[in-house]
Amino acid sequence: MFREMRRFKQQISEEECLRILREQPRGVLSLIGDGGYPYGIPLDHWYSEEDGCLCFHGAKEGHKIDALKACGKASYCVMDEGFRREGEWALNIRSVIVFGQIRVVEDEDRKRQICSELCRKFTDDEAYLQRELEQALPRVNCLELKIEHMTGKLVNES
Repeated sequence: MFREMRRFKQQISEEECLRILREQPRGVLSLIGDGGYPYGIPLDHWYSEEDGCLCFHGAKEGHKIDALKACGKASYCVMDEGFRREGEWALNIRSVIVFGQIRVVEDEDRKRQICSELCRKFTDDEAYLQRELEQALPRVNCLELKIEHMTGKLVNES
């Protein structure tokens, strides 16, 4: 069902893909939007190692929620910051694309875990985290993307 990478010599390992998902803070979630048009939205994410899901948070209503209710198929693309080899001008960028089914998280404990882990990607201020959980958690929607297929590659911009 999923295509093999055409430029397979640039493919990176699954281990490297997972490292990028763990370390990078954000990517672009793509869904099938209104009228069948693609809908891509930049989001922060947390990769849950225990179940291999990518987790997100956001509003309880809007284009993203309407799209996933209509069709749970999604893709998510993450890029690292890139690097330059000594003496070269071109940037080398690693990217990962995952495909899978996305759903709204209903379990309150899981929502708390997702929001906590997402917050910890950006700050270690536990007082801030606790305030956010108390004030915002009831208004937050959490999503899980169960990864069905994943590929990654290293691209040189030259």
